[in-house]
Amino acid sequence: MQQAPRAIIHVDMDAFYASVEELDDPSLVGKPVIVAGLGRRGVVSTCNYVARTYGVRSAMPTSEARRRCPDGIYIFPRHARYAEISEIVFSVFGEVTPMIEGLSLDEAFLDVTASLRLFASIEAIGRRVKQAIRERTGLNASVGMAHNKLLAKLASELSKPDGFLHIHPEEVQGYLDPLPIGRMWTVGKVAEESLHKVGIRTIGDLIRADAWRLNKAVGERHAAQLRQLCLGEDRRPVVTDAPEVSIGSEWTFDIDVEALPIAEAWLLRQCERVGARARSRGVDARTVSVKLREPPFVTHSRQAQLPVPGNATPEIYAVARRLLHLWWNQHPRPRLRLLGVTLSGFDARYGDEQQDMFAATVSEKRSDSVQDRINERFGAGALVRAGVLKTRGSE
Repeated sequence: MQQAPRAIIHVDMDAFYASVEELDDPSLVGKPVIVAGLGRRGVVSTCNYVARTYGVRSAMPTSEARRRCPDGIYIFPRHARYAEISEIVFSVFGEVTPMIEGLSLDEAFLDVTASLRLFASIEAIGRRVKQAIRERTGLNASVGMAHNKLLAKLASELSKPDGFLHIHPEEVQGYLDPLPIGRMWTVGKVAEESLHKVGIRTIGDLIRADAWRLNKAVGERHAAQLRQLCLGEDRRPVVTDAPEVSIGSEWTFDIDVEALPIAEAWLLRQCERVGARARSRGVDARTVSVKLREPPFVTHSRQAQLPVPGNATPEIYAVARRLLHLWWNQHPRPRLRLLGVTLSGFDARYGDEQQDMFAATVSEKRSDSVQDRINERFGAGALVRAGVLKTRGSE
C-alpha cells in the first residue's frame, strides 16, 4: 500500500531580533532597526524590513550597514530576551505536534502528519500556529506548508513577510521553475557560477538540461541529487531531539588583543557563557576547545579533555586557560583578533559520588548555580566573575 504524503510545516519568525526590539519599544516601528555587533568589526544579526530597503542584510559588516543606512537605529543583541520569546513560540509548536526540528531560536520544521486527524487539515494547523504566536507574543510568523521540508521552507520564504502559503504537489514546478538556480538548497556561489557558464540560470533550465551539460557543471553525483531537488523531491525526515554536538561562544575584538591578562579575561567570559548553556541543557562535556585567530584571518585551534565530564565554569576555564597559555608562549608576538571556547563530547551525567571525587567543589557548583539564577532573572551578563570585568567597556 502506498504511504500517504507527509504534512510538513516550516515556521520562520519575521526579522525576529528586530521585531522583538520593536515589540519592546514601539517608538522603533516604521524606522530602520538593525540588530548588530556595534564594534568596528561587528556584523549584522538581523534587521527589519525598513532597513532592508536601504540594502542592509544579515551577516553584513556593521560598518557597511552604517554606510548604507547612516540614520538607522543600531541595537546590540539581547539574546536572553530573544530566548524568552523563543520559548513561547516553541510551546505553540508543542501544542500541535511533538515532531519538532528546531533550526534556531526563530525557525523550525513541524511534521504534523499524525496531527491531521485531530486538526482536519495542514492549513488549519498552520493557521492555528500563526494565530497563537501572534496572540501570545505580538509577533508575526511566516508559515510554509507542503509535503516535504524543501518545499515547506520555500513556501515560507516566498510568502514573507507575515506569510501563509501551502504548496500542493500539483503546483510544485509552477513555483520552482522560474526561481534562480542559486535559490536551490545545496547550490552555493561556486556551483551557481558553474551552472551559469553552461546556460543554466533557473531551476526550470536545470530540469530541461541534458545530463552531459549538468555533469560538466557540478559533477555526476551532485547533478543527480540536484535534479531530484529541482523536481521538488526531498526525503529528509523532521529530526526531533537531535543531540547537541557542541556548545560554543566566541568574540571578535575591535582592537587586536596583545596582553595576556586581557585575553584571559575574555576567555573567562566565554567559559562562563558555554558553561551556563551546558548547565541549562543538563549536559556534561568531555572536551574543551579554544579557537584563536591572529590578524588578519589565521585561525588556530587547541583542545584538551576535562578530567571527567563536567560543565562547571572553573573546570572549563582551567583547561581553556592552559591551552591559551600554551599557544601564547609558542608565538613571539602574539595578537588575537578572535577568541572562542567550545564544549563537545557530551556524556550522560556521572553519579553524585563520582562527581564529588573528581569534579568541581561544592562551593564552585554553588557559585555557578547562583550566577545562573541571577542571569536568568536579570539577563545574561548581569552577574559575572571579577576576572571578566576587564572586558567591560570594550564591547
